[in-house]
Amino acid sequence: MKGMVMNMTNVSLSDGEWKIMNVLWERNAATITELTAALLEETGWDKHIIITMLNRMEKKGAVSFRVNGRAKQFYPLISREEVSIRETKGFLDKVYRGSIGMMVNAMAAEKALSKEDIAELYEILERAERKEDR
Repeated sequence: MKGMVMNMTNVSLSDGEWKIMNVLWERNAATITELTAALLEETGWDKHIIITMLNRMEKKGAVSFRVNGRAKQFYPLISREEVSIRETKGFLDKVYRGSIGMMVNAMAAEKALSKEDIAELYEILERAERKEDR
């Protein structure tokens, strides 16, 4: 199914659709029954809500399905990485005028960064700097 993931950078996901996509990305595919079971505790959604959301997501080009026996097995048509990057850029543009520095500064000012977060940021920046030096 990884070969079936398409490049659809214009797909925008609602919060609920993200929940469904996260299950599909983790499992590569799932039936409505499997999605309902996986999301029931977190969301309380019944199968009718899942079906409605999957229909909307299918129209957007985010998911498709194949019939496996009597059940439809849904799978992602978009990758987590491309949607995450697009959503992050949109968030940065909307909230921080596109500035990563402003966002990190706001997080640091609110003491929302742990020592582990700061160490991870240093590692990310060092990797980015090494790529620039090539």
